Amino acid sequence: MKFTDKISQHSSKPFFSFEFFPPRTDQGFSNLLARIKGLSALEPLAISVTWGAGGTTKQRSVELAGIVQSQYGVDTVLHLTCTNMERGMVDDVLRAAKKLGIQNIFALRGGMYPPHGSDHWIPADPRFVHAADLVAYIRSIPEYADYFCIGVAGYPEGHTEAEPGDDQIGRLKAKVDAGADYVVTQLFYDVNNFFVWLKEVRRRGISVPIIPGVMPIQTYASFIRLNKLCGTRVPPYVSSDLETIRHDDQKVKDYGVHLAMSIIRRLTANGEVCGIHLCTFNLEKSVRRVLGGLGWTNDAPPQTNDQAHRHLPPDVLVSAHEVARAMSTTPSQEPDPFSVQSTATASTAHKLTPGWDDFPNGRFGDPTSPAYGAYDMWDCGINLNEGIAQWGNPKSTTDLTSFFLSYLNSAISTTPFSPEPLNVETSTILPHLIRLTSGGLWTVGSQPAVDAAPSSDGVFGWGPRGGYVFQKSFVEFFCDRRTVEWIKERVNTHGKGLVSFYAGDGQNDFFSNAEEGRNAVTWGVFPDQEIVQSTIIERDSFAAWMEEAFGIWYQWALFYPPDSAERELLEKASEKLWLVSIIHHDYKNPESLWDFLFEGEGLPLH
Repeated sequence: MKFTDKISQHSSKPFFSFEFFPPRTDQGFSNLLARIKGLSALEPLAISVTWGAGGTTKQRSVELAGIVQSQYGVDTVLHLTCTNMERGMVDDVLRAAKKLGIQNIFALRGGMYPPHGSDHWIPADPRFVHAADLVAYIRSIPEYADYFCIGVAGYPEGHTEAEPGDDQIGRLKAKVDAGADYVVTQLFYDVNNFFVWLKEVRRRGISVPIIPGVMPIQTYASFIRLNKLCGTRVPPYVSSDLETIRHDDQKVKDYGVHLAMSIIRRLTANGEVCGIHLCTFNLEKSVRRVLGGLGWTNDAPPQTNDQAHRHLPPDVLVSAHEVARAMSTTPSQEPDPFSVQSTATASTAHKLTPGWDDFPNGRFGDPTSPAYGAYDMWDCGINLNEGIAQWGNPKSTTDLTSFFLSYLNSAISTTPFSPEPLNVETSTILPHLIRLTSGGLWTVGSQPAVDAAPSSDGVFGWGPRGGYVFQKSFVEFFCDRRTVEWIKERVNTHGKGLVSFYAGDGQNDFFSNAEEGRNAVTWGVFPDQEIVQSTIIERDSFAAWMEEAFGIWYQWALFYPPDSAERELLEKASEKLWLVSIIHHDYKNPESLWDFLFEGEGLPLH
């Protein structure tokens, strides 16, 4: 059934819809199906399935949407991006969606976007440069024109790539004029600003349903990461509140539940908003707690502690009691996918036990989790102008070495592989990383060894106070095949059974000496609970990250003109390099990994 038809028939309390992304592993995908089945019982008006840039999740997205539509009886909205898609892929997806009975498409531009006045980015299909082009294309095909209900994205706080003076509401109107039936907004926290934007949208003649997107905060690191990615403006009181609890994931999660409830109550109070779109992060508990607290489901409302509460400002506050800031100290259960950034470490504010339902689970978490895989909000990313300004114009491997060294030396704050500055604990191993990178082994992930640091430690600590945290040292880098062969031999002759490695290239060649199963490299011991494993590196997770990493090289290449030295260099890197992850299991010796790599006839550095 078309989503807008369901909206028109929904006349009771405000409706809600859910959004999920396809996990990167088969086990995660299978386990997500069980989660979606459970959440479907809450009777969402629809379930959205996201789409990776350039069709990177095409197969899994279509498969997941088809299962939700056919087996769970929930109307599904399949996201679809059009830029950097191979010619004919859009037609293939539309054909498959109709065959599966899916009547709803969420049309996005996706992919790369050229700087103003530049022709560096060229679409794979010249028919698709903007989301409006995709909407118009669907409407132009007789068999799809009336079959699909089409949604598009709105940006109350502006798109991250917008230039000063851009008529962004005019862009939204172009999508609606092309045939879009409804709008879902990017996430936001400033409710007043949303209503100002909504008023202007209506004044400009856009009359289709506008559905606010709300994402309950799950962890501090993912909050920072997504806000930076989406350009979201964060009210000072939210930043201040979260800063005081940033190292306790459960308190951050509880805060996110209450903040989401307050925002939704305000949005739906006067009848201008008919429903809410909830971005779930493939997680369940926060969604259930938010909807239960609103009284929209039979789930119990979240508990609060009045002795510790603080008050939201009047423009957001609905009830001081409802948005109390008292947070429980229930142990966290899932790690944050954004806590390990390049040579930043893996030990910041995240935790894991075999349960799945509490926290985001990225490439360093449990690959069997339904939440496994990095999640990025749709149509957001690095502005090409900003990216090129910071990352420059590498034309040789020497330039790339200088580029990665610039990040290690904090001359630049991001790389395509690392959206955040270096973590503070990286300073304890920085000379080793500089030595590797100077020799042409470009580091993109690492952490130092830690033996029983207090969980309250300002550098290494995480989790509830009164515990102790541990880390095995590991390092990830890009290198050539010769280095991989050296590592294989070195592990055999000097590893002493204490070194595990994974290595793979963009052509699906793979080597490892590690046995199948979990390989926890960060864990914590806390009072009155089981040992918490927060960081896991194993075959499936490495394979998923490897695929993503080589895709990043290719996407970075698209920043530059065809036939340019920069594009040729980066495309060659995506085809010829190897990604290596090396773990040393002697966590009591902080130099164990580095001694293994450098002592005697050490790594063949350039």
